[in-house]
Amino acid sequence: MEHQTLKITGVLSDPTRFSIYQYVTKQHRDVTVQEIADAFEIHANVARLHLTKLEDVNMLISETKKTGKGGRPSRFYRLSDEVVSLQFPYRDYQKLSEIAIDTLLSLGSIGEKALTETGRKYGYESARTYLQALDLSLSDLENKEKLNHIKTVALQQGLNPEMHYNEETHEVNFRIYNCTFKELVPDRAPICKMHQALIHGFFDYFFGEIDLNKESFMSEGIDYSFCSYKTLVLP
Repeated sequence: MEHQTLKITGVLSDPTRFSIYQYVTKQHRDVTVQEIADAFEIHANVARLHLTKLEDVNMLISETKKTGKGGRPSRFYRLSDEVVSLQFPYRDYQKLSEIAIDTLLSLGSIGEKALTETGRKYGYESARTYLQALDLSLSDLENKEKLNHIKTVALQQGLNPEMHYNEETHEVNFRIYNCTFKELVPDRAPICKMHQALIHGFFDYFFGEIDLNKESFMSEGIDYSFCSYKTLVLP
């Protein structure tokens, strides 16, 4: 694991390559070599080299698909499902989390409730700690500023967020294209509730308790590419 960590840090040490990786994380779709070349004003061969190195350390994956425009199939790149963890020395907190979660789930409904409360508190504290580090006062922030901060907190959690705010109706549509606990979801369905509570925790801190309605979730088979939430009215 430490060898893999060194490989990843080596790949990301190149500023252009790191920027390309950040670009791909924000697209929520497949990208091509030519798109990267155009976006970063570099030769296609250079773009291909950067993408290949990111794929070599499992940060991206690729597949060849026909474009429908004729000619040779193109190679498309997207984010890998593998979680990137950079720690020196490596500490397997995921295994500890799995054991703790399994123990709680063995308690039945009481354990599930505790998991949900844990997720909500974690989201709330993540938002509070973030704003505290910026030395900002919550009471001085406008709604739009609060939403931008929520998006940043979600980004720091690796959720690849997308936020749309209608200033006239005060309606908020919030999507995430990644899951903090996605390695646990296939075998532990209640983890989805914990993750929903995490999102609620973000909004709780900035807006108090508001109605945050689910639209779709990756694990429910409605749309596996993102989870979406909506709130109709902000205070």
